[in-house]
Amino acid sequence: MSGPGAGGRDAGLQPERTRLAWRRTTLACSVVAVLALRQALRGSGSAVEVAGAAVTALLWLAFLGVAHGRIRALAAARPPGLAPRAASALVACTVALAVVAVALVF
Repeated sequence: MSGPGAGGRDAGLQPERTRLAWRRTTLACSVVAVLALRQALRGSGSAVEVAGAAVTALLWLAFLGVAHGRIRALAAARPPGLAPRAASALVACTVALAVVAVALVF
């Protein structure tokens, strides 16, 4: 049998689509972080709001770091899979941002 499936993997445009998806996800996370910071800083300046702003900024930086590393990894000819540790970090950042958002709203 000849063709892409016989000798190896023909990635085609899949790595580029995945890289673009990571960029869109990073942009969405940035928008959420900016809105959360805006909500936290518009308030009375209580300790909870300041802590929420600080945690939001740290979580956004962590998400940005992992996502940027993944975008760079996808530039390789044969990109590696997403490491379980990186996936866990991304899930933790997303869940923590949701918890901070709920805390800031209520």
